[in-house]
Amino acid sequence: MKPTPAVNTLRPSACPGLLRIVQALDGGICRIKLAGGSITAAQAHAVADAAQAYAGGVIEATNRANLQIRGIGAEQDALIAMLLAADLGPNNPAGDDVRNLMLSPSAGIDPQMLFDTRPLAEQILATLQNHSRFHQLSAKFAIQLDGGEALAMLDHHHDLWLSAFVRDGKTLLAFGLAGCPGQDAPVAAVPLEQGHALVVAVLEAFLDLATPEQTRMRHLDVDNLMRRLRLPLLSVEDFKRPATGALLHIGSYPQEQKNQFYVAAGAPLGRLDSMMLQGAAQLACEYGDGTLRLTPWQGVLLPNIERPVVVTQRLAQLGFLCAIDDPLACLIACTGSSGCGKALADTKADAVQLAALQPGVEVHLSGCPRSCAAAHTAPVTLLAVSPGHYDVYFRDAAQPGFGRLQARTLSIEATGTLLRARPRSNTDD
Repeated sequence: MKPTPAVNTLRPSACPGLLRIVQALDGGICRIKLAGGSITAAQAHAVADAAQAYAGGVIEATNRANLQIRGIGAEQDALIAMLLAADLGPNNPAGDDVRNLMLSPSAGIDPQMLFDTRPLAEQILATLQNHSRFHQLSAKFAIQLDGGEALAMLDHHHDLWLSAFVRDGKTLLAFGLAGCPGQDAPVAAVPLEQGHALVVAVLEAFLDLATPEQTRMRHLDVDNLMRRLRLPLLSVEDFKRPATGALLHIGSYPQEQKNQFYVAAGAPLGRLDSMMLQGAAQLACEYGDGTLRLTPWQGVLLPNIERPVVVTQRLAQLGFLCAIDDPLACLIACTGSSGCGKALADTKADAVQLAALQPGVEVHLSGCPRSCAAAHTAPVTLLAVSPGHYDVYFRDAAQPGFGRLQARTLSIEATGTLLRARPRSNTDD
């Protein structure tokens, strides 16, 4: 039985979910958490239809490989009912918040993968939803499962991350707490077959130790949590996560499966409309296996494609970003003042203006210090201080937050001039 749209049964939270519509300046927001970032073509059509019928038609691809609908009006229950009918909800209402498990968008098809993470992910997601104690976790509490894929986002921080590596011909899972495999050392490892048990043990230990105010792993003494684990743990001195192909989230690339390709494209500034999503779903049916995957780079990936050139051309015609050198492909922007009451600038419009100036580096435009649009620190961050004006930060490993303050209160034109004048190496760690 699918959960009913009884939103008042859910605990209070500022985070939107499928069953909890959160109000913003431009209307309600409904966040649809996708298992492993995957969605069928029929489900994609349901999201597009719901956005068109009960909202403003704006759909966003999030940096956790989910979808959300913005601008929802008074008919919230009808929108929720349509999404539930498409099997996009949790298997019980209390389990919606905790479905925060991120995989590589190329799970199961990546030539570099050490194992197919999807069966283990399905087991973990079922436990998160069905173990009532885990419903106490924060709606922001997040887990990452990395199978060694070439296409993987390794810079988003997670409360618990697991990353595959091989020792003596055996696949192990290194794991870390309050960090990410791209930047932080793991604390220990377990055999692959112990992956599910490890997740359960870590979450149980977290809930044993955490006070109501301690909602994230970074709030705890990690050493204390590790002492509570009752699993045999392995050393990780030889763990090294291979570098990923940073540009593999846009374009077409061969899969593990012979004569099969995946085609990936970006949604401009993370946004697509109903027609774009419906068009991508139709392409998945015509040329693929009838499924799509969302990516943590705020885009879509169509797997199991035999005619990648045709699919790429059609995606471009729909309005997706299909070339990695497209100026918009390296820009991230939050909702901005057109839809968020906390934002001090119209970041989406300013990002379009900045793209025309071709800054040549990844830039994150944030309307306020909350940094909702980016789960990692970009090489350059523009923090709004007033309409059309930003403080400019360059990422610096020695500096917390956005990095090193480079300039104050710059216009978009002045920012473009600054970025074009500086070597790219000066905006990286």
